[in-house]
Amino acid sequence: MTEEINTRRRRLLGTTVASIGLLDLGLSGLAHAQSNEATTGGKTGLRVASFDNLRQINAGTLGIGYAEAGPQNGPAVILLHGWPYDIYSFAEVTPILAAQGYRVIVPYLRGYGSTRFLSADTPRNGQQAVVAVDIIALMDALKIDQAILGGFDWGARTVNIIAALWPQRVKAMVSVSGYLIGSQAGNKAPLPPKAEFAWWYQFYFATDRGAAGYEANRHDFNKLIWRLASPKWNFDDATYDRSAASFNNPDHVAVVINNYRWRLGLANGESQYDELEARLAKAPSIAVPSITMEGDANGAPHPEPAAYARKFTGKYQHRNVDGGIGHNLPQEAPKEFAQAIMDVASL
Repeated sequence: MTEEINTRRRRLLGTTVASIGLLDLGLSGLAHAQSNEATTGGKTGLRVASFDNLRQINAGTLGIGYAEAGPQNGPAVILLHGWPYDIYSFAEVTPILAAQGYRVIVPYLRGYGSTRFLSADTPRNGQQAVVAVDIIALMDALKIDQAILGGFDWGARTVNIIAALWPQRVKAMVSVSGYLIGSQAGNKAPLPPKAEFAWWYQFYFATDRGAAGYEANRHDFNKLIWRLASPKWNFDDATYDRSAASFNNPDHVAVVINNYRWRLGLANGESQYDELEARLAKAPSIAVPSITMEGDANGAPHPEPAAYARKFTGKYQHRNVDGGIGHNLPQEAPKEFAQAIMDVASL
């Protein structure tokens, strides 16, 4: 059973417009919409969901915090963020979709925001399969049989996994940077020096010094990642700090460190997910209707579209987004991302 909780109160510009936007867009009381230039890094003409009031629901091993907007009977859309970002990557996408009649669910992944482990004994595991299991559990808890899934970074990998392993739960999928399913065995192969250099933080996290450094400096560390991953995105401090609050989750560091150590085979996954990881290690194809996207200024490590196009065996389209768009594509190009969500089910 769900219950509303007030997680954060933000005093942003345009609060008077918020209640008007709520009526105009048909958003639920769980996600308020407001027009606010300061929170969009200078963009105008877009409404922004402030996500003041969030819901909490027990799902699997987690109590998951999530924002919801749009009509309850609308087509379900679940949007997943990555590291080091949070639900505000979809603050402008959400009102666009809600206004078109979609029921939009935007959860905090494990280790972020108000999402919490239900037991102190549950491993703070960040392996790829477990994040996908979390979202399946969320869909079950919300009684959502099938949804359009969209995501970037960890979120893109997660929607890839769900589409590959549970295609019956996915009406269609939008994935930034394409196909990101990996395996520990595959990650053993060394990359060219330039590519290895781009993964500097992964190797930093492999050390005790790196784990301690991330614990002590997560705010500034992640702000650096934002700038490196999106070198042409002129976000302001308020925009970053709004998302950085989610990194104060008590399990954030443990989940992040485990994720990157697991990738390198330096941390074991939980045995209950071995069968899922074995299936993922075979790089399964994705047959659901899919749109992949890439920004023209993505500074984070990412594959070229030609390298993964063959992994999509159903209706498929790739879209490049120009204009200095970096890694956080939904927040940097919300109109384009929202349009992809609206288009993908009818490819």
